[in-house]
Amino acid sequence: MFTKLYAATWGDVGKAKEKGFFDFDLFSWMAWTWQTAAFFIFIALCIMVMLIWEKKVPGGSPRKGVLGLDTTRGDRLFVSLLGSAFIHLAWLGLVGSLLWIASIICVAYFIVVFKYV
Repeated sequence: MFTKLYAATWGDVGKAKEKGFFDFDLFSWMAWTWQTAAFFIFIALCIMVMLIWEKKVPGGSPRKGVLGLDTTRGDRLFVSLLGSAFIHLAWLGLVGSLLWIASIICVAYFIVVFKYV
């Protein structure tokens, strides 16, 4: 069942493939790779952690940070994810494909946003 990874490269995107039990035409428009799946799993895990955190400590702990706005945990998560996307895009445009360095920068960015924003 999981022995062949379809659409693993751009050259395989438009080619016909056999239909399996777990094939969904809904997602066939995108070239799914393990990196793409890891990205969406990370976003889902972030939302689940925020849900558990909110159930454990309700209220979102709004505070006024360096932006001068009242932000909650959800606001800080959104700013962190959006900023991380821009950091990765800028890294790709300016440096190249060594994205693990950009990911380390994004982890530091997450910590700064959750601490000071």
